[in-house]
Amino acid sequence: MRPAPAVSRPGAGVRVTVRALLEASIAKLERAGVSYGHGTTNALDEAAWLILRSLGLPPTDLNSHLDDALTAAQSTAAKKLIDRRIRTRKPAAYLLHEAWLGPHRFYVDERVIVPRSYIAELLNRGQTPRSTPRNAESVPGSVLDLCSGSGCLAILAALRWPGAMVDAADISADALEVAKRNVRDYKLEDRVRLVRSDLFEALAGRKYDLIVSNPPYVKASSMARLPEEYRKEPGMALASGIDGLDHTRAILREAKRHLNRGGTLIVEIGRNRKALEKAFPTLAFEWPKTSGGRGYLFTLGRESLP
Repeated sequence: MRPAPAVSRPGAGVRVTVRALLEASIAKLERAGVSYGHGTTNALDEAAWLILRSLGLPPTDLNSHLDDALTAAQSTAAKKLIDRRIRTRKPAAYLLHEAWLGPHRFYVDERVIVPRSYIAELLNRGQTPRSTPRNAESVPGSVLDLCSGSGCLAILAALRWPGAMVDAADISADALEVAKRNVRDYKLEDRVRLVRSDLFEALAGRKYDLIVSNPPYVKASSMARLPEEYRKEPGMALASGIDGLDHTRAILREAKRHLNRGGTLIVEIGRNRKALEKAFPTLAFEWPKTSGGRGYLFTLGRESLP
């Protein structure tokens, strides 16, 4: 995309267009070597998100505004936001206090990890869980979002299944405060319950038709090499031991006693598929297809759990 020429208007002086500012911002982000992965994967999408939101526009509405002329104040505000992204290395989601999972917006700040989950894809596209690959699809009446963070998966589950009661559990009191705000924003206080819990610790006796979890899964060697943007997130929401499976092991040990008959467990594990299958060679993991391919999350029916 080539920068558009500046637009001149009588009596208004010379104004730059969104297109020109976008091109300049892309070049600036690329020169600075910022890292992505918190809602975008490249400089174009990152710059577009920051510029559009600085203008009060939806982040998906770029094309219809490319040739809009900006006032000096608008241009300055957008440039300051781009510069702040580079200077602080904070993910754009923290600067804008928003993260998107499909069409759904969630409030975020530094108290929670920026939500990004392949499980959200399953929920957004209406893929209902199966207790085993051969059983008929079922509609869960009770759902647990374990390691809930900002509460996004719990909210998506509640939206997907209007009759379901949902628990959102997290060890972090700060994270639950953010989740409380998101639950309130979606007016789901009557169906989404927030629980402070170290995994299943505070959930004794509670059982669910579906458990979803996007737990910490970054292994120690990867934690040591994380880009600065990822270090702005709470470390406890990322690190999970030497091989990245400490939390997943604990979930697999306890999940069966918290699932109803025919229930399903869905867990996201990042790039740890080989390590997981080596650690649990007898478990019949299913690997649903996601936009990233297969192998980033697994499902297990209750009857297949240890």
